[in-house]
Amino acid sequence: MSANPRPRRSVLYMPGGNARALEKAKTLAADTVIFDLEDSVAPDAKPAARETAAAAVAQGGYGMREVIVRINSLSTSWGADDMKAAVKCKPAGILVPKVSAPGELDKLNSMLDDLGAPPEMGLWAMIETPLAILNIREIAAASDDTRLSGFVMGCNDLAKEMGASAGLRREAFLTALSMSVMAARAHGLVAIDGVYNDINDLEGFEAECLQGLNLGFDGKTLIHPSQIDICNRVYAPADDEVAAAQAVIDAFADPANAGQGVIKVNGKMTELLHLEQARRTIAIANAIAALRAA
Repeated sequence: MSANPRPRRSVLYMPGGNARALEKAKTLAADTVIFDLEDSVAPDAKPAARETAAAAVAQGGYGMREVIVRINSLSTSWGADDMKAAVKCKPAGILVPKVSAPGELDKLNSMLDDLGAPPEMGLWAMIETPLAILNIREIAAASDDTRLSGFVMGCNDLAKEMGASAGLRREAFLTALSMSVMAARAHGLVAIDGVYNDINDLEGFEAECLQGLNLGFDGKTLIHPSQIDICNRVYAPADDEVAAAQAVIDAFADPANAGQGVIKVNGKMTELLHLEQARRTIAIANAIAALRAA
């Protein structure tokens, strides 16, 4: 699991060229906002969107919300300029589309270093091609030598590339989703699930949030503010989970259980691995409380 307990339950895409939307993001309950210069921006509007997004990031005012800029691929005529502008305005991270091989991350990382990006600026990879899934282990391992912070699933592009349909339970993508989560966990990365396209189907959206949670994702990318509250609720530890986690921590802290690797808590056999999970649950719950208080 990622050592960073920062909540990333709701990760909202915002069109980078829409100044009103970027200003609105300052009032929304999303944990992370992605200012998008790629899919949501028409080709002839990309230079202007780059300027608008960069100005919004530089101005700040987003509180504890994490701000990430999604650039266009470096294989396009806009990507390099997007990267330069993003580094200059200093978001928390830069999200790169269609990362399919570890060598691409080496190139991106070197570019960030050459541009003088601060050490804390993360590099995020969109996982949205069949080749990325086949290379997912090596892509995740690139985090050992690069700024790679996490994966963001791009199921729409993956569907197009595979010639597949998501279906009600995303059967076509379950292997890809699980492989991505496992690779992320093996290297301490964050894993964010893909978007749900029907903004009017909140029941279906909640079901997919629950599916993503059960698959192990840290949170979900969103395309509309109406999806934030449901996503935040699903991906936050429930009150009973927090209480159970605290009971585990308290039990292992009891001097009577000193040195024990397995104890009974509320009638359940509990091991040290459960203690680690309990500490993470409490850390996330505390981080969410801090966001609410900000």
